[in-house]
Amino acid sequence: MNNKTELQKVSEETMRFMRGKYVLDEVAGKYYDIDCLKFRQGKRTILSINIHKDLYDFQVIFGKSEREKFEARRSEFPKMIQDIYDSSQTHYDGKWMLIPVSDLERLEAVKSLVLIKKNPNRKPFPKDRAIYSDCGMRCDLCVHYVDENSDEAFRKKLHKHVCNVYVWNPDDTIPPCMGCEKGGISGKFDCDQIKCAKEKGFARCSYCAEYPCDKATAGYPPVIKWRSLSAEDVTWAILPYVDGQYGN
Repeated sequence: MNNKTELQKVSEETMRFMRGKYVLDEVAGKYYDIDCLKFRQGKRTILSINIHKDLYDFQVIFGKSEREKFEARRSEFPKMIQDIYDSSQTHYDGKWMLIPVSDLERLEAVKSLVLIKKNPNRKPFPKDRAIYSDCGMRCDLCVHYVDENSDEAFRKKLHKHVCNVYVWNPDDTIPPCMGCEKGGISGKFDCDQIKCAKEKGFARCSYCAEYPCDKATAGYPPVIKWRSLSAEDVTWAILPYVDGQYGN
């Protein structure tokens, strides 16, 4: 049974959406004394999220062209969004909207605002040579995976980004993995994902009714977290390990 709170679901869906649609740096900052996470392309902030215990405040700033797009589609948005838009002040750099979000319905409206702010620029990796683990991650994009076609230069590139995200020592040896069918990294079929699936009577995580779940995420969890990450680190050290994130 899925026991996640609505706010946890908002957190996960926000990160899946932002990382899946956009190539952006994630910058931990402050909104006065409140922790916030900013999604930026260079110096331009696309979305800023103020992190509270019981909700998130999503801050979106619309310039002139974006306001024109919103006005043309105004009726598509819930009254709450329209009211916030109307009451928000317009400064020299645009209209500043601060939208409290604690449920998925309101998040959907914010996602539409973000799409007005910026068109998606994330291009999924091609699938022609894709190799998937039993928990859904992209083995061919994993720093551990090795086979007869392995590219050591590519693995070194991945290693750099993985060290940044997971705080590894760059001098550490990368344990090789031949894939789930050969027992994973240890060769003993003992990873948490495989053990969980087999305990429930499934050969693969993807056969389970609760999939995708936290246990099936081998890498960095898709949650709103006060931590700075570069767009490149997200691309190479997070997305390949999250099922469905790269259009697979």
